[in-house]
Amino acid sequence: MKYLNEILLGDCGEVLKSLPNDSVDLIFTSPPYADQRRQTYGGVSPNEYVAWFLPKAEQFLRVLKPTGTFVLNVKERVVDGERHTYVIELILAMRKQGWSWTEEFMWHKKNSYPGKWPNRFRDNWERLIQFNKSKKFNMYQEAVMVPVGDWAKERLAKLSETDRMRDESKVGSGFGKNISNWLGRDMVYPTNVIHMATECSNRNHSAVFPVDLPKWFIRLFTEPGDTVLDPFIGSGTTAVAAIQLARNYVGIDLNPEYVEISRARVAETQLGLPYIAEEREDYQVVENIA
Repeated sequence: MKYLNEILLGDCGEVLKSLPNDSVDLIFTSPPYADQRRQTYGGVSPNEYVAWFLPKAEQFLRVLKPTGTFVLNVKERVVDGERHTYVIELILAMRKQGWSWTEEFMWHKKNSYPGKWPNRFRDNWERLIQFNKSKKFNMYQEAVMVPVGDWAKERLAKLSETDRMRDESKVGSGFGKNISNWLGRDMVYPTNVIHMATECSNRNHSAVFPVDLPKWFIRLFTEPGDTVLDPFIGSGTTAVAAIQLARNYVGIDLNPEYVEISRARVAETQLGLPYIAEEREDYQVVENIA
């Protein structure tokens, strides 16, 4: 595929026109939030955000495989004392465009510092919205399983009769879980709340997420050799995550300085490939195809 394993300079809505249909397995990105990153991306008004984003989303829909997933890290901002609705409006507009709003994840920022405003407290979370173009998409849930946790020691020690069946709630709230299903399990599926610290060094970029964030979704929705696209690549974090997990990548950014930063980070990461190869028996170097 053209531009495979490259960081490209330009507007993603235009650059992506050179990519073939159904060629990408995962799109993971964090575009500029409304009225944010004015010095680097010019800022987009909340009232104009949907109109600005939809033409790009149309290209995302075209290049994404039917079995692929689009994960959008975006967050509303406060305007005139209340939260603006542009994220909600964007979700509704994308559904009309042909996307399915499949799931929503929350990134809990474990190391956010305190803050206070006259009518609210600091957010320590961000949205990661999952979109798909078909109901049947690739998902590898076992790849993100977590240790069962301390709750199991006491909760599973002595099970009642109802713990061993999917019984109906006495208060009419639905059916309870069969708790006995977790007996003897060391690993379980996570929730849709991801507890992860923010990036401590900004790498000369105005908004950097930790490399473990794209890694989590790359593991969940792709396999080694698949292709990950970040159309707002910034400092290159998604490309670094893809390389470390033996996936192909395509990165795009409008800012020449960030393109150079991304390319430098990619080069540094590739120098560490032998170490990654020792960790993964199934690791294969993915060739750079121009």
